[in-house]
Amino acid sequence: MTIDRTSTPRGDRDEAAQWVARMDASDWNAGDEAALQAWLRADPRRHGLLLQAQAAWLLPDVTTPAAEAEAAPAPEPANDTRSRWRRRGVLGGMIAAGAAAVVGTRFALTSGAEYITRLGEIRRVPLDDGSIMTINSDTELKVNLTQHAREVELAQGEAWFEVAKDAQRPFVVASGPVRAQAIGTAFSVRKREEGVEVLVTEGVVETWTAADATQKLRVMAGERAMINARALVHYQASETAPVDRALAWRNGMIDLNGTTLREAADEFNRYNQRQIVIADPDVAAEQFDGLFRIGDPEGFAETLKATLNVSVNTSDPRTIRIQRAVEPNPAK
Repeated sequence: MTIDRTSTPRGDRDEAAQWVARMDASDWNAGDEAALQAWLRADPRRHGLLLQAQAAWLLPDVTTPAAEAEAAPAPEPANDTRSRWRRRGVLGGMIAAGAAAVVGTRFALTSGAEYITRLGEIRRVPLDDGSIMTINSDTELKVNLTQHAREVELAQGEAWFEVAKDAQRPFVVASGPVRAQAIGTAFSVRKREEGVEVLVTEGVVETWTAADATQKLRVMAGERAMINARALVHYQASETAPVDRALAWRNGMIDLNGTTLREAADEFNRYNQRQIVIADPDVAAEQFDGLFRIGDPEGFAETLKATLNVSVNTSDPRTIRIQRAVEPNPAK
């Protein structure tokens, strides 16, 4: 692939847009991937530009008002990459600051391939067997597809799998000693401190531990299970909606429903460099409902300030400190 090169920041933005457009084509190959990696290594800032461009490509409506205002109104040739990106508002301003990067690619070397997402990055990866992985923030996993098996090893983080049916090649996700095998299904696996959480959105998943493969638990659509090396820790049968809420991150959202502020802060902190600190234990135990963008901890904090009796301190650029508001002394 030939990319026009300039040393200007706008040139890098244009190149990032061209790379993403090229990645979306059906003939992306190993040579293109090597050229892309060389382009990224030439300037560390290009990683961020590529993530922004990929997020805008997948989410064309998530742009800043300024970007929309600067988009060229005149029609341009449909086969012009720059024209397509102007119409999406990308060259005018990429995506809203703080929005999480959602990355997609059509090309995946899935035999022993490793995937690592950075903080705030969500990656959608089609696999060679027709399955699709959506990899959450700060996740590390390895995929190995062979003639007889499809295996994923989740070292940390979380991923959702939409599994293509293939009775001759079982699809198994391993995380530590825990195993989860898809039976024509869609499900997520998340490695937590207390164990491995499995949420099923479609079909059936069998789970077990490496210590005893004879003791298997079937988790149905709309159910979740928490398993550790020794036993089933927690099992919940519920409506599909709570499972879908827990997987709202696939669409770049955090869906809170009776969630404690401590848990909500933990969710936001999975995606953002700027960490939320709940300084008051009583405040941390309060429950809250709402739908928020994963890359907007400031907006979440301001909503708390407007609806609860809390104060928000944003003087430190690395943290957002939330605590109980101090009641003013009554006038004497």
